[in-house]
Amino acid sequence: MKNDPKLIQSFLKEKQQQHLYRKAHISQSPQQPHMTINGEKFLTFCSNDYLGLANHPDILNAFKQAADKYGIGSGAAHLINGHSIEHQLLEEELAEFTGRDRALLFSTGYMANLGVVNALMERGDMIFADRLNHASLIDAGLLSNAKTKRYAHNDIKALEKLYTKNTSKNTMILTDGVFSMDGDIASVKQLSQIAKQHNAWLMVDDAHGFGTLGQTGAGLLEQENLNQDNAPILMATLGKAIGTTGAFVAGSTELIEYLIQTARTYTFTTAMPPAIAAATRASLKIVQQDSERREKLNQHILQFKKGADELGIELMPSDSAIQPIMIGSTEKTVRISERLRNSGILVTAIRPPTIPEDTARLRVTLSAKHTKDDIVKLLDALAVHL
Repeated sequence: MKNDPKLIQSFLKEKQQQHLYRKAHISQSPQQPHMTINGEKFLTFCSNDYLGLANHPDILNAFKQAADKYGIGSGAAHLINGHSIEHQLLEEELAEFTGRDRALLFSTGYMANLGVVNALMERGDMIFADRLNHASLIDAGLLSNAKTKRYAHNDIKALEKLYTKNTSKNTMILTDGVFSMDGDIASVKQLSQIAKQHNAWLMVDDAHGFGTLGQTGAGLLEQENLNQDNAPILMATLGKAIGTTGAFVAGSTELIEYLIQTARTYTFTTAMPPAIAAATRASLKIVQQDSERREKLNQHILQFKKGADELGIELMPSDSAIQPIMIGSTEKTVRISERLRNSGILVTAIRPPTIPEDTARLRVTLSAKHTKDDIVKLLDALAVHL
């Protein structure tokens, strides 16, 4: 974009006309199903706080106690003097929880994905990426200078066909675990088999599965019984089901040591506050000890799907907390979202460029903190406004 105010004004006007203009909602209450936003009370179905931990009193107390002890800012990057005992213990606990040798903390999931892919891939290498991967994985591939080929969503045969034409010695299969805008899951067992066959890296971004899937909540790879030999690179975020912020990468000792030396988004940024690490440790204990939250979330998912089916509302195929309703038209999707908002229910309209053209949708997300009555209210509102 040139330094021309008229061009910028024209761009913004065009976005408004296309119903693609975005602006932030200003919340004035904790993250929870019932919130005050822009001075109005809403029942929300658009948060990634899947287990309802973002405002949990035990996690909040852990944060306060650690802030009293360590202060607020970490003050430096991990490799200078910003790596506290809370960071170290959190990394060890994440590694144990996920069944990996080691774990490494990053400030955000975006930075984790950029750091890992750019550390392992370079010009002349090949990345095979699911077409519906998150933007951070797409950008990670672009910045690495490796060549990227995108295969049709969850199409294993298409991926195998791409490999028949591959000449690069170093390759990586890159995928979301739970796809953030569709809610379905990657065929990670088959991806693991292909990666093994071709001696390729397999990197799974389990941002939306970590905490909600698996017997103990360790995510999609636990659910599918894939250890670090079968899925060498696990990335997951801490700001969704875990309820805090940040991200981590887990894998072999050699991989983590290599990333410490080479991942620029780890080396050249300030570490998360120690109090956040302490709060995350408290959250991990709850996730592992309180399976009722996952059970309640699954009950809500079943209730919503059953209710939608009874109303003739067609949902996209998903068994996760992400339950999208495909509308197609961006204008119509925004209009329905606004009608729901006017009735006191907040459901986000997902539009291009987040998703492909003509696939605009309402992205309903469910939390363990919702009640059965909350879901009934949503279904009643959808029956009126869809």
